[in-house]
Amino acid sequence: MNRGKILWLLLIIVIGAPLFAQSVASVSGNIRNNRYYTESVRFANLAKEAFEEGDYDASTRYSEEAIRYALLSDDWVHLQLKIKETNDAIFAAHLRLEWAGTPAVDAVRRYPSEYTQAQAAYTEARNLRSREIWDEAIEAAERVINLLAMVTEGTTVIATDSSEYHLPAQYTVRTWESVRDCLWNIAGRPWAYGDPEQWRLLYNANRAKLPDPGNPDWIEPGIVLDIPSIRGESREGMWVDGRNYVPLR
Repeated sequence: MNRGKILWLLLIIVIGAPLFAQSVASVSGNIRNNRYYTESVRFANLAKEAFEEGDYDASTRYSEEAIRYALLSDDWVHLQLKIKETNDAIFAAHLRLEWAGTPAVDAVRRYPSEYTQAQAAYTEARNLRSREIWDEAIEAAERVINLLAMVTEGTTVIATDSSEYHLPAQYTVRTWESVRDCLWNIAGRPWAYGDPEQWRLLYNANRAKLPDPGNPDWIEPGIVLDIPSIRGESREGMWVDGRNYVPLR
């Protein structure tokens, strides 16, 4: 084996492997440090040791294996990222469809065509995901969002009697532009806790639903937040604008 080829292969391993690691630095450690990448690093170390010992044929073989495993790792990481992108898109579609079906929106009655088409697109997205057709699944999930893009909450109906309701157990996030929704403001509303400093209770109960579970400032319209009891109070159902809720005591 020619010495120049060995040096070239080693250059790819020594320089290329760190560049590969940086290219997937934004994904979780479990994905980045998969078994293919681990094998790539192992063979790279063996290639370096063999080269330093003067066994150039072995160094070349190890280098080629390191490159092969690095490419397998790259393909595997890209697949995991595509699966995550698909799951995120379908989850966003689920939240939007769930929001559209709430009494406050009543899309089943007010937007029957769009809602029916959105339901069909959501079912299609899930079926495509089960068949591992990732890009088409993402497109179908995005159609759900697009079909429901113009859907809005219904006109507020103010209660005309003195009937009171239990405090709500859930709330569908609205836009910052319309009502300034954030965990701080939601916690401060009288049908929640009447105390914005209780925002962390909402955060802890809904962390897994957020786009970035580590960032409580990032919430999206359509996310259905659970409102856990703080003083043993009874809570039930989805928040509906205009209802006369029993105040938190």
